[in-house]
Amino acid sequence: MKIIRSLEDPLLPLKNTVVTIGNFDGVHLGHREIFRRLLAAARHRGGAATVLSFVPHPLEVLAPHRAPRLINTYAEKERLIEASHIDYLVCLPFTSELARMAAHSFVEEVLTGRLGLAHLIVGYDYRFGKGREGDIPFLVEKGLEMGFGVEILKPISHNGQVYSSTFIRKLIAEGKVDEVVPYLGRHFKLDGTVRHGFRRGRVLGFPTANLIPDAKIIPRPGVYAVKVRCRGRVWDGVLNIGYNPTFSQNELSVEVHILDFSEIIYDEKIVLFFVQRLRDEARFHSRGELHRAIERDVGQARELLKNTRIIEYREYLHGDGETAGKGNRG
Repeated sequence: MKIIRSLEDPLLPLKNTVVTIGNFDGVHLGHREIFRRLLAAARHRGGAATVLSFVPHPLEVLAPHRAPRLINTYAEKERLIEASHIDYLVCLPFTSELARMAAHSFVEEVLTGRLGLAHLIVGYDYRFGKGREGDIPFLVEKGLEMGFGVEILKPISHNGQVYSSTFIRKLIAEGKVDEVVPYLGRHFKLDGTVRHGFRRGRVLGFPTANLIPDAKIIPRPGVYAVKVRCRGRVWDGVLNIGYNPTFSQNELSVEVHILDFSEIIYDEKIVLFFVQRLRDEARFHSRGELHRAIERDVGQARELLKNTRIIEYREYLHGDGETAGKGNRG
């Protein structure tokens, strides 16, 4: 896949492209279905499958107070889209100038003039341009005028729920990490770098790796059963997200106890795969009480994780994600 990050990129102008447009946060199974249709249409027409997205998310420019915490980092999104066998990913910088561009100018200058649009695939409720004036009837009319096809996709759903980045973010924010798998198509994960912490876990007999997570949505505070990828291996773990109320800590922390692991990994990158939420974070009256609670968490996590197989994008992109996504045991 070739990535274009500017309308002045030397790869432009393109020719005979089949284009879909969106933010594609999470690259969930609904997006995957759109990409499958995009590829089929492109191959049928002998054209290039092209995904047009924007960086940053438009709301970060238009309404920063409403901008969502993203499911993926931009680098993750690029890897996921590339694994879908897309030919071109166009990541346009979203600026106030682009937001003010009239819909007809965007079609004429960007879609046809620079991207060589031959066929456009968009959702039934897609709108764009200054004041969101570019709706479906407008696109159909412009297609007839300028000679490109317009294909309108109906909502894509699972068990009556439309695949939606907003819905998936809501589940993650509520801590329902096990429920995202049938929609995201894989386990939600956090990447991060291990930093020095307060060493309280080591004193309690449960040493933890304190994580500086990449900038993305973080699940609701609480205790989670997780899988941990570290130094090329996958381990079971118990993760705490929160403010350590027993120790009156004010800063949000993300710290994981990796089961049966004793290596020093400061400043190294690890990956956390969320399997299930175990309980709320709680304040304990003594270290002994906290120790016993962690023992229960570890026992519960061991039982839960022993038969859990992590689902990653490599699996579902090869065709078995819709099946695999219905369960996390195997």
